[in-house]
Amino acid sequence: MQRDEPTPLLELRGVRASYGRIEVLHGVDLVVPENSIVALLGPNGAGKTTTLKVASGQMQATEGCVHIAGKHVNGTSPDALARAGVCAIPEGRGIFPNLTVEENLRLATYANVAFDAVRERTFTQFPRLGDRRHQLAGTMSGGEQQMLAIARALTTEPALLMLDEISMGLAPLIVAELYDLVARIAEQGVAILLVEQFARVALPVATYAAIMVQGRVVRFGEPGDIADELHEAYLGGAA
Repeated sequence: MQRDEPTPLLELRGVRASYGRIEVLHGVDLVVPENSIVALLGPNGAGKTTTLKVASGQMQATEGCVHIAGKHVNGTSPDALARAGVCAIPEGRGIFPNLTVEENLRLATYANVAFDAVRERTFTQFPRLGDRRHQLAGTMSGGEQQMLAIARALTTEPALLMLDEISMGLAPLIVAELYDLVARIAEQGVAILLVEQFARVALPVATYAAIMVQGRVVRFGEPGDIADELHEAYLGGAA
């Protein structure tokens, strides 16, 4: 890394990870600099979600190092990482469908966070959620549920936000709206790691992009510099 580049908020060095005897990450190197959006791209089965799980403490690396803001965090629990400013939104949104929007937000707050302040900030940033505050989360549209998942994550005021396939199953206009929201969150100083299968929706907001193929990051750079490698990685398909 060049000396004049921002300090990595997240750095993976030679990370390997396995499900039982099956190794799925084969020495992953990845950085998420401060004040940046990094899009982790690749076809199904490339290892993107597993990388996010390792980075967020949901899964332990079998080899290699995970650093958050320069600190070695291998073996640290997800709760401890969350208290350190790391928040991950899993594929499937991670909300409580049988609770209202307000109840979902209340459960996401810590004891030392005033719920009234969280509610006011959330409904200012997400006016649509304000309109749905008393509605059961599971009865909202997919896009609104994804907004709620992001809003819940922001109650912790994270320094690093990890998003897994937020476009999954949503209409293109809703996806565009969500990615506009992601860009605005990054402008507030939150570093973001986006795990995404469809490069075309993530690249317009990304500061950097990483291409993952068969458990390895094969290319990292600015979005405009990796077009040829993207087509090769997707075999001319979904990119």
